[in-house]
This record gives sequence, C-alpha cells and structure tokens, in this order.
Amino acid sequence: MGGVRGNVIVVDLGFGDAGKGTVVDHLCAASPAPPTVVRFNGGAQAAHNVVAADGRHHTFAQFGSGTFTPGVRTHLSRFMLVDPLALAAEADHLRSLGVGDALARLTVDRDALLTTPYHRAANRAREAARGAARHGSCGMGVGETASYALDHNDAPRAGDCLSPARLRRRLAALRDRYRDEFPPGSGEDVPDVEACADAFAAFAERVRMVGGGHLRRVLREGGAVFEGAQGVLLDEWHGFHPYTTWSTTTFANAEALLGEAEASAARLGVVRAYATRHGPGPFVTEDAALTGALPDPHNGTGRWQGAFRVGHLDAVALRYALEVCGGVDGLAVTHLDVAGARPDLRVCRAYAMDGEQVARLPAGPADLDRQAALTRRLFAARPVYEPLGRPEETIEDALGAPIVLRSYGPAAADKRAAAPLGAAH
Repeated sequence: MGGVRGNVIVVDLGFGDAGKGTVVDHLCAASPAPPTVVRFNGGAQAAHNVVAADGRHHTFAQFGSGTFTPGVRTHLSRFMLVDPLALAAEADHLRSLGVGDALARLTVDRDALLTTPYHRAANRAREAARGAARHGSCGMGVGETASYALDHNDAPRAGDCLSPARLRRRLAALRDRYRDEFPPGSGEDVPDVEACADAFAAFAERVRMVGGGHLRRVLREGGAVFEGAQGVLLDEWHGFHPYTTWSTTTFANAEALLGEAEASAARLGVVRAYATRHGPGPFVTEDAALTGALPDPHNGTGRWQGAFRVGHLDAVALRYALEVCGGVDGLAVTHLDVAGARPDLRVCRAYAMDGEQVARLPAGPADLDRQAALTRRLFAARPVYEPLGRPEETIEDALGAPIVLRSYGPAAADKRAAAPLGAAH
C-alpha cells in the first residue's frame, strides 16, 4: 500500500501503541499530493511517535502524524477534545525540529470540546484518590472533559475561544466545580480564569476555526487520512470496563463524518507483531520476561499511565477487536523487525477460561455491566499458545484479513507495501 489515493481510516486494533503514527507518516509521505490528516477521537493524551529519515523524533498528540511532510494539513474534528495549551507546547516542539508552520496548517471544528487545566487537575485528583484501584489514565483530563460535557450543556468548545465573555463564564463554572469537589490540599493548583481565557484567546488567533462544511469538502475530494487514537480494546463501550478510555476508538466516529459528506474510506487496522499494554487492566498474554527483553524507546512507565507491559500476540483479543469494529479492508503490521529477531515469541489462539478453551470472546451492543463481567473473566483466563512462526502468515491466518503494509522500523522508509488496499466500505 503506497500513499493516499482516496480516504483511509487508520485504527489500532489492540490496546494502543501499535504504531498508528508511523503508519500515518508513511501514508502521507508516499502520497502523490499532501493529504489532510483528520483526528476523530481522543485528545492530547495520544502519543504517536514518528521518527523522520534524518532522525528527528516527535510524539504527535493533536497534530496529525504526517506533519513532517510539507503541505500535510491537520483537521481536528468535532469528535476531538482539544487542549489549546498542550497544542501550543506541541507546536513549539515541532518548531524546534524545523516545522514552523504546523499551526498554519491546522483547522479546528468550532464544536470540538475544549480540555482545560481544570479538567486535567480533576482527572489527576480523582485517579490519585483511587489508590491501588486505579483504572489507568494519561492524566491529561480527557475523561473529565467527556464526562463534564455529558452532564452540562455549557461545556466549553473551541468556538467559544472567539467569544471572550462566554468563554470566561464557562471556564469559571469549571473552576468553581473543581474547587467545590477538590478543596485546597486535595488537588493541584489551577490558574485563574483570566489567565486561562487569555491563553485560549491567543490560541484562537493562531488557528483557523471552521464549521462542518469544511471537512465535508475535504472528504468529497478524497485524500484524507483519519488518524485514530488509542486502540479498539480500550474503547469506551467495547473495551474491558473499567480499564478503558472515555472515547470511541473504533471506526464509528470516522464513518459518521464520512456519512455526512456522502464519502467513503478504506479501513486499515494496525497490529503489532506482539502485544503491548500501558497501565492496569486484563492482559492475558503478558509475559514479564518480554517486558524486560523488549523495551520500547518511546514508551515507558508513566506517573499516571503506569507500566508499559509486553506480551505475546493475542489472536483472541484481536479477533474480538475486529468483530466489535466491523472488520477491516486490510492490516498494517508493525515491529516485524523485532518479531523476526525473537524466536521465543508465540501466538495465543485460544484462552483457557471458565473450564473450557475459548477462541472467540462474546461481542454485543453497548453494555458496561456485560463488559465488566467480561473483564473479570479475563483476569482469570490463561493463554493457550502455539509458536508464532512466520508472523505475517500467522496474523493473516488468525485474523482472516490481508496484510497490506509491513513495517520493519520507525521511519517511513522502513515500510513495505504488501498488497493493494481492498474496496472501501
């Protein structure tokens, strides 16, 4: 699979960290014309690592991971949770790497929710209060942003940055809620409303705010890369509750945006050749020996996320991800250079669970009680292993989907097109 010749949706089929950023970087670099990268879930907690051919490294959070390629634009859709302060810091780092026009290449949907210092402080205070029962968090306030918006119709949105009085009212409501729930000493200090509002207004002066019609035009023309955040196994409705994210990590948001434009896209699922997970939650194929033997230079233990964990390829979990997200047209498999050098890697094709071997996990409509029950079963499950063999052949056989892109390293040049991407859904 070369560059973008139509719209493509890139989604991680695991727990995140499979290499979405490096896949998006390749698609953009190989495209005949610079595409637009559309972010369609999550927020500043995303950490998509891209290494340029000359060795420059950046962890993309809100900017599209194709930004190293001149002319590639980023659009933050209404499904994004936009953190203006984190975005400014990311732009500064890109500028230090020689990419001085990242903000000029950015558009933001006016209806996108804003993540503020008040959301972030509440997120950290709430997670810290859980103690040993932490759910896992990036500590960036994304879950607080989403939950506040569900309960309050005055949640601040990107377009509010153009209306100073309304922005201040909404920020003040957030600050007051934070102070009521977390009195002094029980949470972090937060900036005053005026300082926060001034910073957000400065952000609005430097980026282009747009309505939904902008993205519809982009999608009708084709050449957009939808870049997902986190992974399907962390989905807010289909992940293993409560160790999940407040975000829809499947293709659903991207498909909704495409439907509004009467456009279509190919669906690309990203898979590591072995399994990883950040933080707590069930991880059936985890192998402590692999965690020590396969360190990741761009992923480690974080204060809020917890440890970076490593395990063997889990075909059971990946088949579940494929089912709940509606399937893919093709797979991008990353870290094949690592897998090729590790003859001790295995594949789990079934779980020993509840006294029987289970090759497929139950999937169904959104039901958090059912997902919590599944999580409890997974904590007791044990992997049934086979040798990994040739990773590409094993993955295609286990998942029933063609590999269209192979990745043997972090740079765009380390990618190999394996087959044309199939017809779009």
